[in-house]
Amino acid sequence: MTALEPRDAVVAPHAVDAPVVAESEGLLGRTYRALSIGIVSVVFLIAFEATAVGTAMPVAARELHGIPLYAFAFSAYFTTSLFAMVLSGQWADRRGPLAPLATGISAFGVGLLLSGTAGGMWMFIAGRAVQGLGGGLVIVALYVVVSRAYPERIRPAIMAAFAASWVVPSVVGPLAAGSVTEHLGWRWVFVGIPVLVVFPLALALPAIRRMASGSADPSALVEPYDRRRIGLALGISLGAGLLQYAGQERNWFALVPAAAGVALLVPAVRGLLPAGTGRAARGLPSVVLLRGIAAGSFIAAESFVPLMLVTQRGLSPTMAGLSLAAGGGTWALGSYVQARPRLEPYRERLMVGGMVLVVAAIAGAPSVLIASVPVWTVAVAWAVGCFGMGMVIASTSVLLLKLSAPEEAGANSAALQISDGLSNVLLLAAGGAAFAALGGGAVGAAHEAVEAGASGAHPGAFAVVFLPMAGVALVGAWVAGRVRVKP
Repeated sequence: MTALEPRDAVVAPHAVDAPVVAESEGLLGRTYRALSIGIVSVVFLIAFEATAVGTAMPVAARELHGIPLYAFAFSAYFTTSLFAMVLSGQWADRRGPLAPLATGISAFGVGLLLSGTAGGMWMFIAGRAVQGLGGGLVIVALYVVVSRAYPERIRPAIMAAFAASWVVPSVVGPLAAGSVTEHLGWRWVFVGIPVLVVFPLALALPAIRRMASGSADPSALVEPYDRRRIGLALGISLGAGLLQYAGQERNWFALVPAAAGVALLVPAVRGLLPAGTGRAARGLPSVVLLRGIAAGSFIAAESFVPLMLVTQRGLSPTMAGLSLAAGGGTWALGSYVQARPRLEPYRERLMVGGMVLVVAAIAGAPSVLIASVPVWTVAVAWAVGCFGMGMVIASTSVLLLKLSAPEEAGANSAALQISDGLSNVLLLAAGGAAFAALGGGAVGAAHEAVEAGASGAHPGAFAVVFLPMAGVALVGAWVAGRVRVKP
């Protein structure tokens, strides 16, 4: 579940003549109703894809003989999205968020079709990469829409609405995807989802054109694209891809692409993220760093939950996906809690507490590798972790917007999402390499053993993913204490 705020309220250039009554309206007031429903529908689509695809992924990887490349199916999405995020930030700042949003949703659908018709695992991964291009364009454009179209007083509410839009997909997505996978085949999960693209496009794009299109300052000259930043974005994607490849190969020859990946990645990260991010400097740098730590550790762990339950405990894809269903509701609840005005002075404490809950969830999930531990333990742990993530992720979005000037909304939004995506890529690559090194590539055989009544093999391959991620999340609890600038 897989998420900027100017210091002052920002109204879109085309909305400056709106009636004063808009200042007192909420998300569903007449001024904002169509826009709110439209962009929340876009997030709903992304949420449904994430929950449905995550449920079908173990079966797809097994049938395509790609279990050793399982982590790549997730990280390929984040790798290409890194480049798309920077491009989207510049595109939206200069021309408005409408075009990158429309292009991104279209690419998202095309990637799903490519994966759904793939004849092998690498083609499947290529489809996921195209999805990532679309997702990167969409997520940054959405933040720019929020920064331009909504006054500061209701931005926490739209962030809470984004989180709430995960509730129904979290429950329906695994159930629907599991049923389709078991009765029709996993391919139908991928080729069926693009149908959902039509409604968000029809509803969101006209409202965005009316309220948030064009540049932030129509009277200013449009600056040319920053080719240096785009080059750095390409470097960050290529570097992350090379590191993933090196981690998967696990031999001496892999040191060459690993070194090349680091050489590309380090200067790109330094150039694209706020100064001081690496040392958790107070304020904006710590907000950006925390976003990456929280999202990366949680998503890297969550990606392996369905596979662990299917192969080690013999659950069906439907039941494995449903084990995470409650998380959508608790994530939305956590986001709702952070949006309460009375809790604004305590936002830093909420974020620290949220990260502690994330640590507990990630560390507790692999307890189901012990046969005597009930399977529902994962559902409880993940519900707790998602509540913490709801508070943390929504709060990072609110704080980033608050610390960003209007003309910096796109660039800072891209930085937030780059931190998110890069952390996902690197931690998934690290987790995937450790998983494969400890015998994870043979979990298909373990699954057959479970179905035959024997105990599943290779539990250590899963433990070596979850426990280090819990340690990363613990670091995030410390960073959360540094998100506010001391007076």
